[in-house]
Amino acid sequence: MIDLNHLDDLARRLSDLVPPGLRESQEELQQTFKSTLQAGLSKLDLVTREEFDVQRAVLLRTREKLEALERAVGAALEAERNPPPQH
Repeated sequence: MIDLNHLDDLARRLSDLVPPGLRESQEELQQTFKSTLQAGLSKLDLVTREEFDVQRAVLLRTREKLEALERAVGAALEAERNPPPQH
C-alpha cells in the first residue's frame, strides 16, 4: 500500500511549483494533485514490501523443492540406464 503521507508531501510539492498568480486555490490544487496521484497509483499492480518478501520466500522454497526433484528424477533415470551388475 502506498503511504498517504508521501502522496500528501508530493502533492504539496507540486502545488508549490504553481506560479504565484494561481496560488489562490493552492489547497484545491493540492487536493487535485493528490487525487490524481492516488488514481494513477491505484491503476498500478503494486504490492507491499511484506507481500513481496512472503512471495519471494515461497518462490525460493519452491525452487529448492524443484531442484531436489530434478536430482531425484535424474538419479532414477541414471539408475535405469545403468543397472547394477547382477551376479
